[in-house]
Amino acid sequence: MAVLSDAAPGPGSPELSLPASMPNASGKLVFGLAFAQFGVMAALLTPVMVTLALRVAQIVPEADRGAALGQVLALGAVLAMIANPVIGGLSDRTMSRFGRRRPWLLGGALAALAGLLGVALGGSVPTLMIGWAVAQVGGNAALTAVTASIPDFVPERQRARVSGAVGMMTSLSMIAGSGLANAFSTHLALAFLIPGLLGVAGVVTLCAVMQDRPARPGAFAPYSVKEFLRSFWVSPRKHPDFAWNFAGRFLVFVGISCVTSYQTYFLMDRLGYAESEVANKVFVGTLAMVITVVAGSVIGGQLSDRSGRRKPYVLGAALILAVGLALISAAHSFPVFLAALAVFGFGQGLYLSVDVALAASVLPDPEQAARDLGVLNIGNALPQSLVPIIAPALLAIGSGGNYGALFLFGGIACVLGAFAVQFIRTVK
Repeated sequence: MAVLSDAAPGPGSPELSLPASMPNASGKLVFGLAFAQFGVMAALLTPVMVTLALRVAQIVPEADRGAALGQVLALGAVLAMIANPVIGGLSDRTMSRFGRRRPWLLGGALAALAGLLGVALGGSVPTLMIGWAVAQVGGNAALTAVTASIPDFVPERQRARVSGAVGMMTSLSMIAGSGLANAFSTHLALAFLIPGLLGVAGVVTLCAVMQDRPARPGAFAPYSVKEFLRSFWVSPRKHPDFAWNFAGRFLVFVGISCVTSYQTYFLMDRLGYAESEVANKVFVGTLAMVITVVAGSVIGGQLSDRSGRRKPYVLGAALILAVGLALISAAHSFPVFLAALAVFGFGQGLYLSVDVALAASVLPDPEQAARDLGVLNIGNALPQSLVPIIAPALLAIGSGGNYGALFLFGGIACVLGAFAVQFIRTVK
């Protein structure tokens, strides 16, 4: 695989511009993009939601499993956070005869599958950490290439619709992943293997229908240490609105990560479900949450666009998330837990739909939107590694198993995130 190392062209360089007459994306291409997103997200989200927790519970004593799960999730999240901007820069510069996206799509999906097999067959926490780290890096390499393929092959006039179709696959993959985990709860290795194979099938389909091309020599600057470091930083002094949006997103995702990472153990420890039952309960809960996520996304996006306002909806969404977390913290029965997840899901959908529009309005440099969005996405990824590190201390408060403290902590983080966004000045 060849990677560019030539000098970057100036603004408006034809190598960086999309042809004005780019044809509409075909139905096959849109399906390939959506299927690839669905498959890779199923491979990554199924372990996060349920199967990793069950795998850890199989090999670690009950008293230690919360900390062990935190170690596994934290390492994977940190490496995924680093991999996104690094692999994105390398993919842009790839001059393979198979194109600049295909090698990272297929190689990433195969690496994710190998890592998931390592998790399924490994018999120790270090083995699980290594396997999950490989799966996270590989899966995020594939996702980076999927995201980059939208501006590569979809004209501006179609991007909103295509991006919406691709984005919906994340919610659908959550349902599919929890359903697969439930179906193979007695054969846990298959609950890792099948989602991994879905990821490979998705990217193979996309590779078959996309008209990928190698990067042109001289199209990008050399990928230097300086370019690497710039992938992780935007000056808060020069761009305070961006910094406040980053802070708000980070805090809200702290709250979201409390649920996604620890709902399995909550069902086992607080509500008393056996390991054989918990996958089914996660599936039902995910279904309830995804329905309200979709409803919140549609309603929030339409209302925000009509009013031209973003901050009030972000504030409302984060407060609804906090209410959902407070309800989860107080839940002592599965019906109450489901109701709390429905509230939480509506807040999450409302937040995600409006926050993307808000983020687009505060980017420091629209010409480098991909780089700046990569920095902003650290606010999504970092909580996935920090929450598992903090959670054991919160769970240990009192007599142990204090999920109330964990979810209330997440609720407080959401409230603080809501107020951070109010300091943005350039957006209503």
